[in-house]
Amino acid sequence: MKTVSQVMSRGVRALAPTDSVVRAAQLMEELDVGAVPVCEGERLVGMVTDRDIVVRGVALGLGGQDAKLSEIMSREVRSCREDEPVDDVLNTMSIHQIRRMPVLDRQQHLTGIVSLGDIAASVRNQHVADSLGEISETPEKHRAGMLPVKTRGGNGAAAGRSVRGPG
Repeated sequence: MKTVSQVMSRGVRALAPTDSVVRAAQLMEELDVGAVPVCEGERLVGMVTDRDIVVRGVALGLGGQDAKLSEIMSREVRSCREDEPVDDVLNTMSIHQIRRMPVLDRQQHLTGIVSLGDIAASVRNQHVADSLGEISETPEKHRAGMLPVKTRGGNGAAAGRSVRGPG
């Protein structure tokens, strides 16, 4: 059975709670990632995602260099240990619909991140496929507020048809 340390991404860059939201967005663009750990020293204190920046930051009217990560980051972060079995972590990710999870060592220091992509690339079986489906499902309560996408000649986007904006 594989452990997290065998599949995780190492050399993860982290930011501090006092870093700006703009700096987080710049780092995400530079690294082509959607989440960055937030640490005080070597201790994980949160995560900031591209979604946090948009949904929390923009929705709260935070912008510019003055907005700090501490204002928008997620503080309740589920993490795992390097020596945990991948199946256990995948189960936790599935239950809580988590796409990426910080990895800590025995001293609680950040050592990496394990993502669904890391797991899918290294462990190919039906359990992984099922978990990916469960994690990607939109909960019914969120779907209820969604409206169909309007296209020029139709009432909504049909399967296999591209959706285009004006032009």
